[in-house]
Amino acid sequence: MKQQIIRRICNMTEISAEMVKQLRMATNVSMMECKKALTDANGDMEKAMRILRERGVSLAAKKASRATNQGLIASYADLDGKFASLVEVNCETDFVARNAVFQTFAKEAAKKAAQTDGQLSEEMKNDIIAKITEIGENITIRRNMRYQLQGTGFIGAYIHLGGKLGVLAEIGCSKQETTTRAEFRDFVKDITLQIAASKPLYKEPSEIPQEVIKSEREIYAKQIQNKPANVIEKIVDGKMRKYYEETCLLMQPFVKEPKQTVAQVKEIVEKSIADSITIRRFVIYQLGA
Repeated sequence: MKQQIIRRICNMTEISAEMVKQLRMATNVSMMECKKALTDANGDMEKAMRILRERGVSLAAKKASRATNQGLIASYADLDGKFASLVEVNCETDFVARNAVFQTFAKEAAKKAAQTDGQLSEEMKNDIIAKITEIGENITIRRNMRYQLQGTGFIGAYIHLGGKLGVLAEIGCSKQETTTRAEFRDFVKDITLQIAASKPLYKEPSEIPQEVIKSEREIYAKQIQNKPANVIEKIVDGKMRKYYEETCLLMQPFVKEPKQTVAQVKEIVEKSIADSITIRRFVIYQLGA
């Protein structure tokens, strides 16, 4: 027995600091875990990497039940406005959400999201496990969205409040040359800012489902049910106009010039560039919402 122990000690490869450093650079796992893996692998680098992957899967499984209420919204956008993406990556604590390693991972996830229409959480499963091993917290990709340009126009992306909120907006035009005009690009940027600040639910009243309109009118009518019918109708109409101004992008006061609506600003830009502009679609991601 004693001879077997002596033989095992003699056969053990000395784990140098350089070996640990190389494994750390290859996996981003902590120095301590790298040294343990190399020791268990008797200095075999490939075997040590396999051990770390196996331990990462086990660690991820243990942490899977932990709540991920913090995180980051990240985006990736093509410089020519042809495509863009949003992704919400969650972690356990705000401390990790502010960590450079986590933020880099979120940006990498957004870049990956720009290349796929599938569920990013499945496509990046191994990357998530590796990052859980490196950071030590449960990490999830809650959702992702990709916009591909439909026709002539530009897709803008905007991240607000340090990653707490993100916006994608596709703005269309008729002429290809319009897409490079500064006035048009500025309008796209302004619309993403508008959406982030005012959080519209719809582009215009015609997009609102009839059941939603009916429900809103009923709520307002009940609030003033003791008044005459003709008075109730006028008051409800007024409240609905206010509702449209709050929830419909084109009817909202423009954040940079509240005396004008977004629709009015759009008309001004259209005249300046001699082209028509269409707000085709938009999406808002708010962390945890």
